[in-house]
Amino acid sequence: MTPRNAEPLMRLTWTDPVTGANGYLVVHSLVSGVATGGTRMRAGCTMTEVEDLARGMANKTATFNLPVGGAKGGIDFDPKDPRAFDVLKRFCSFLRPWLDAHWVTAEDLGVPQHLIDEVFAELGLEQSYHAAIRRSADPARTLRRVQAGLNAPVPGGLLLGDVVGGYGVAQACLGVAAAWDWAVPETTVAIQGIGTMGGGAAWYLHEAGVKVVAVADAVGTLYAPEGLDVPALLELRDRFGEVDRSRLPAGVRVLPRETIVGIDADIFVPAAISYALRPDNENLVKAKVVVEAANAATTPEAEAALSARGVAVVPDFVANAGAAAWAWWLLLGEVGADPADSFLRLRTEMQAKVALLLTGWTMDRLPLRVTGLRLAETNRVERAEAALTPEGEPQLLIP
Repeated sequence: MTPRNAEPLMRLTWTDPVTGANGYLVVHSLVSGVATGGTRMRAGCTMTEVEDLARGMANKTATFNLPVGGAKGGIDFDPKDPRAFDVLKRFCSFLRPWLDAHWVTAEDLGVPQHLIDEVFAELGLEQSYHAAIRRSADPARTLRRVQAGLNAPVPGGLLLGDVVGGYGVAQACLGVAAAWDWAVPETTVAIQGIGTMGGGAAWYLHEAGVKVVAVADAVGTLYAPEGLDVPALLELRDRFGEVDRSRLPAGVRVLPRETIVGIDADIFVPAAISYALRPDNENLVKAKVVVEAANAATTPEAEAALSARGVAVVPDFVANAGAAAWAWWLLLGEVGADPADSFLRLRTEMQAKVALLLTGWTMDRLPLRVTGLRLAETNRVERAEAALTPEGEPQLLIP
């Protein structure tokens, strides 16, 4: 298993010569010379945080049997600052050797996919999956496939690449309901965060008939015990994922931001910041299950306390792995531009994994993280043995 204190392969710190902001790259593991993981930007981002996220990515890739290792990038800078794009560009320019050959990155907190793709285009690297695409036998064809998948339209007026992560989180929640025989229309969910991940999860849970009773953005919590009109709220978001309070639907209560943690709902989905659940607030959680849509959403101490009082925690490396898994299925040609194929694959795999984790919890009160890490290690060993060339070297084949 890859425990929470496992040492990474490499830590790197960069200092922006213009603003003095620090950026970090942590490569937890390389498989076939490649690691995958997004790049985030937020004021206060730390090396420890990025290291945790890189470790989580290594577990995601192993859990979903992807042929790559895990990494993460992070920049300690406010993404709303008008200088943010240039900071991101300088960070990526400095790390170009990694981005060119070894690190496949993508969107994360504060860095939407279109923005990082714009940076890559300006650097002459086409798209943020460049390090994988360049390994293809036909890079131009692979790039077309990737772009077609990312830009495939889906109901709601969005693109597949923007919603697939949230769809995966929704399927993790629906997997909990299915495993425990909860009636979907009676299942209630509260979501912290209504950006790309939280908003996507809210949309697809609402579409499935689940009652999304509360969502929180950076300003506060919006609550309606009979269920929110999720599509209407999503229409009111600005580009930073904050909802316009002046146009709220009737019946929506506006509560303090921190209230979201203690909302009375069956499932709580932290989909905003890392370490949202800590020893000082985990006791407020009333949900039966926490589904980690944000990376490292729960500290180890808080997760242990939640488990001890009977609250199951679906770990991030399972619950929010949909975007990473789908990106690699797309790169490997296992899915294409038809969203129905991608949704079917992700729905099937996510619900099966959640059911497996909940079996260990129901039978033996085994924390879901423990079962998940065991699955990841089994997959890691089996893939390492199967992927060797006759010369004894691992290989990564991109069609």
